[in-house]
Amino acid sequence: MCVLKADHSLIAEINYNKNGLIPAVAQDTQTGEILMLAYMNAASMKMTLDKGLATFWSRSRRELWTKGETSGNTLKVIEILIDCDQDAVVLKVIPAGPACHTLERTCFYRKLAG
Repeated sequence: MCVLKADHSLIAEINYNKNGLIPAVAQDTQTGEILMLAYMNAASMKMTLDKGLATFWSRSRRELWTKGETSGNTLKVIEILIDCDQDAVVLKVIPAGPACHTLERTCFYRKLAG
C-alpha cells in the first residue's frame, strides 16, 4: 500500500550516487525548519513511500533505519520534493519529538558563524 502519492516517472529518474545513495533533507512542513540530513537508497525510498515514515540508509551500520524506530521520534512524511538534477530530495515531514539523536529539535543547532 502506497501512503504517499508519488510521480513514478520521477522515482525512476532518481540519480543515486556511485554508492547507490541520495542525500535527503528532512524539513518541518509546518515551520520550514531544517531538521536533519541523511541518505536514502532505492529500498529506503520505497519503504518511505509505502509506510509514510522517513526511512534512510545508515552508512555507518550499512542497514536501513526508520527514524524513531527505537526512540519514538518519528518523521511522518507528507511530501517528497526532488531537485532539478534528480540527485537530492527534501522530505517535508511532521516530527514526533526531536529529530536529533542529541535530543535537540534539529541536528542543525550549532552556529559556525554569525
